[in-house]
Amino acid sequence: MTGPIELKSNVNLHLRKSATLLLTTDKNQYALVEGVYEGKRAARNQSPISGMNLENIAITGQGIVDGNGDVWRAVHKSQLTEGQWKEKVASGGVLKEDGKTWYPSEQFKKASTENRSMLLSPEKPLQSFADMKDMLRPNLVVLTNCKNVLLEGITFQNSAAWCLHPLMCQDLTIRNVTTKNPEYAHNGDGMDIESCKNFLIEGCTLDVGDDAICIKSGKDEEGRKRGMPTENGIIRNNTVYNGHGGFVVGSEMSGGARYIFVSNCTFMGTDKGLRFKSVRGRGGIVEHIYAKDIFMKDIAQEAIFFDMYYFVKFATDGQRDERPVVNEGTPIFRNMKFENIVCNGAQKGIFVRGLPEMAIQNITMENMTLQTEKGIELIDASGIRLSSIQLITKDTKPMIHVENSNNLTFNAIKYTANADLLFEVDGDRSQAIRVTNTDMTKAHTKAEFSHGAIEKNLLITN
Repeated sequence: MTGPIELKSNVNLHLRKSATLLLTTDKNQYALVEGVYEGKRAARNQSPISGMNLENIAITGQGIVDGNGDVWRAVHKSQLTEGQWKEKVASGGVLKEDGKTWYPSEQFKKASTENRSMLLSPEKPLQSFADMKDMLRPNLVVLTNCKNVLLEGITFQNSAAWCLHPLMCQDLTIRNVTTKNPEYAHNGDGMDIESCKNFLIEGCTLDVGDDAICIKSGKDEEGRKRGMPTENGIIRNNTVYNGHGGFVVGSEMSGGARYIFVSNCTFMGTDKGLRFKSVRGRGGIVEHIYAKDIFMKDIAQEAIFFDMYYFVKFATDGQRDERPVVNEGTPIFRNMKFENIVCNGAQKGIFVRGLPEMAIQNITMENMTLQTEKGIELIDASGIRLSSIQLITKDTKPMIHVENSNNLTFNAIKYTANADLLFEVDGDRSQAIRVTNTDMTKAHTKAEFSHGAIEKNLLITN
């Protein structure tokens, strides 16, 4: 049992096999500190393990770091079994008036139900957050502005919020690490690589309550001012079980992300597989992402997912310019390639939704087999190239939905025999759609057009 640990340069915190470093449940031992919450300066409790402005640091071995996160987290009754809920209520804490949410304390409940923000400002200095300290859940491991970092072999589990959070680090290696959080862990991400440069994530196993391997770079104007993209990363040979997404970019990506290579990863039972998300007001450019040899099974929602309408609203969200115009707050996702991907079970194979003023641009996907409920949906997308894709779907009306998208290429598409409708084309901005080397005769209806879409903009050649 230990209180918070502060790392020092040139030190390796080494945990032998069977050793467990268990963080204390005495919250008085965690100082109220200035930290970062989803890319913005915020009041937080001191992280159980932290380091700032360090060089040559490591956490290695085969032991376990346990954050004792259950004493920090609120939980909804619907997230637990009846027995687990009774045990949680008996452990102390307080209930919401409707009896459906458990809070660790009255202070936590008050701050949560009042939707209080944790963001720091000149008008709200650190000491002004003392009356809501219990709600300011710490990330388990936070390493800020560090160089030459190695995390290897350790199991990091039961974090109060995010599990691993390297922030503005350089030359980072995370190897053969396990991150483990309950499915109900609010913000229970596995690892959030934020504004880091030159990193390797390999051989890791993740089973968490939120996004698994997540790329971030700050939020909105504050992230753009920081201006530090997450870049030059290799992510390979990892397995993800539970999680909101297997490999994720966003939604706090205002500083950008680029030159990231993902390969030989398996996602089993995640909500989404490859997940890219943002919203108007974020800004930032995400480009040069390459993913190959990705294997998915039992994906709850979409196997490949792009969405510029990430809708979750937090107390820490400031006013964003959400006008449908191109400005510094317009997120840009472009220039990516995904290949050799297999998905056995998902609600939808591919979903791409850009903005009318800024389409998702220049994404190549090839050599895929997707066994899903629904096929492909492209909305406000441009320069999407799909080649050698096999769609095995239950819902065949349509196999492929196109809405206000242009310069699309579909080559060598195989699909469920006797499909009701191959292409559904919607919107007057749906133009320059080319289909090549695809047998159109297996569908009862080749294409239908609506809301201004016209047949001549779908060109079919063999």
